[in-house]
Amino acid sequence: MFEAFLTLCMLAGGGVQDDAACRTMLLPGYASDTQAACETAVLAHPTDWQVRQGAGKAYCVPRPQSSLQFEEASPGVFVHRGAVADPSRTNGGDVSNIAFVVGDTSIAVIDAGGSRLVGEQLYLAIRERSALPISHLVLTHMHPDHVFGAGVLGEAGAEILGHENLPRALSDRAEDYERNFATLIGAPGFIGSRVVLPDRAIVAPETIDLGGRVLDLEPRPTAHTATDLTVYDSTAGILFAGDLVFDEHTPALDGSLLGWISLMETLKAFPAKQVVPGHGGPVLTWPDGAEPQREYLEVIAADTRAALEAGLGLGEAVSAVGQSEAGKWRLFDLFNPRNATAAYTELEWE
Repeated sequence: MFEAFLTLCMLAGGGVQDDAACRTMLLPGYASDTQAACETAVLAHPTDWQVRQGAGKAYCVPRPQSSLQFEEASPGVFVHRGAVADPSRTNGGDVSNIAFVVGDTSIAVIDAGGSRLVGEQLYLAIRERSALPISHLVLTHMHPDHVFGAGVLGEAGAEILGHENLPRALSDRAEDYERNFATLIGAPGFIGSRVVLPDRAIVAPETIDLGGRVLDLEPRPTAHTATDLTVYDSTAGILFAGDLVFDEHTPALDGSLLGWISLMETLKAFPAKQVVPGHGGPVLTWPDGAEPQREYLEVIAADTRAALEAGLGLGEAVSAVGQSEAGKWRLFDLFNPRNATAAYTELEWE
């Protein structure tokens, strides 16, 4: 099988092409049995990338292997564990978990990674296992390490789905996300990455049918973020929780601490056997796998209330809140101060 590629370069100052910041980019949607058929398809229906400044002429070569490792968590369910780390030039934004589910007639993907390059490797990993259409991409929330690969799946034909609050949240943050991740990942790793908005918002629980396999999608109230959405595969008994569940990686609060605690208490009764967290794992027992996170969130709430009762200012509270959890989580010094700040500003009005 042949796939289409082109060379895309970033622009240096003054709009001049920077040859030191170029990479070969995959163009999904042109896969063909022969090189000639692939190149004919690209010529007949060029992508917007081909008319962008710095994009070279597309060409077709045999499909390469993916660099992403996936494990089959259950028949037809494939899960990738992202690095438990901050996005960097070393990991290229591959710092969150990704999954895809194969039905009889199509494939659904859950989250897309932190760069277009990760999305391209995700596409190749799927194609190593199935030639079925990629019908859906479900984004579990707004954070950039889960969404920057979405464009690749969209180009491959997937309908991109997300929480009803996701389009506005991504629109408001797109410029900052793109600037920050470009700095963290650097070129050429981030070349071609951009925020892509969902094709359709999920406003109430609904299902998607992959042929003999149905996934339940449910938008959740504000918790980790205001854009959280879960996916449940009842065939496998697996809940795809996105960042509503963290493992190893310090939880990151960007919504409501009390809302998150409440939602996790509600989800304890969910009939799943296993859960795929947004980080760590990549597969945990349910609900036991979320117990360390529940304890962490409860400690943050209790410590914050104690700090407020003692009359501590924000700076003093941030230094004290959650410290008993420090040895239990990775990236603690990066995320715990942010969580303590968010908890303080929420609970001071309790």
